[in-house]
Amino acid sequence: GAVKAMVGGKSYRKSQFNRATKAKRQPGSAFKPFLYLAAIEQGYGPDTVEVDEPVRSGNWQPGNYRQNYLGPVRLETAFALSLNTIAAKLVMLVGPERVAATARRLGITSPLGSDASIALGTSEVTLLELTAAFVPFANNGYPVIPHVVTRISTRDGQLLYERHGDGYTQAITDFDLGALNRMMRAVVTEGTGKRAQFGAYDIGGKTGTSQDYRDAWFIGYTADYTAGVWVGNDDNSPTRNVTGGALPAEIWRDVMQQAHRGLSVRPLPGETISRDPDLTTISRIDVPSQDIAEDAQPETPKRKGFFEKLGSLFSGGTDDSRPKPHWQTRNKENR
Repeated sequence: GAVKAMVGGKSYRKSQFNRATKAKRQPGSAFKPFLYLAAIEQGYGPDTVEVDEPVRSGNWQPGNYRQNYLGPVRLETAFALSLNTIAAKLVMLVGPERVAATARRLGITSPLGSDASIALGTSEVTLLELTAAFVPFANNGYPVIPHVVTRISTRDGQLLYERHGDGYTQAITDFDLGALNRMMRAVVTEGTGKRAQFGAYDIGGKTGTSQDYRDAWFIGYTADYTAGVWVGNDDNSPTRNVTGGALPAEIWRDVMQQAHRGLSVRPLPGETISRDPDLTTISRIDVPSQDIAEDAQPETPKRKGFFEKLGSLFSGGTDDSRPKPHWQTRNKENR
């Protein structure tokens, strides 16, 4: 949980407000890992197939990028491409209260909504809070408490304070962590977070873009470091079409590339969950009418990153005991 570097704004002289710790903003799709983890823990998996199709909730219909629909897709693909239709279906099945409980278990402390809109990241959080809640994905399922001080001593070496372990128990099983990390990895290798790739490092992450491009996020991690980037305006006005997969992902890449100088490539933790060619197929379901706020925004790369100088701050398959989805399936559920 040790914070290695933090940037709270462009200029401390002009503004002492620390946006990393104080600004609460909508994370958009960057909140979806908690939804998908909740679904995994209920028996769904990366190879579970759902139909990407129009979903109506009252007078509101969540849309995907370019308003196109892919038909049957694996949950891994739906997550990598940040399909809101699939997220809307999942939250109706696992329940918003379960999503909130999962987020809390991993370190989210801000108030969370109690309706289905939680799945699309409408509850406001801070950048530090959300980044810390991603740490268990890289830390063998163990949550942490962010801290900036590990040791205090006097000038003559007398120890006044020394921080020890956070003391949390494992919050995600190795199997579930492996399933989630497979999906998080797909975001970077084939999804909305491609601009975050660097070298041969095993990277997991999630992009997020709130309504009207007001907030753009990329939270990602390797086996060594977890980092988060938020881009937006203090007055909550729309940005110039900045998306999570563009500037935030590139800033993240530039900083992490410097931070990983001299570090060997290590795999992300969790059991290896290989793709299963014998896919589960799922029948269409009707989602109940609820008030869900839209999050869908295109997440395409537009700008080049910066902040390389921050690098100087761094030193060198099936479980039958699980509850199964209550969708109708043609084949046995495979997680």
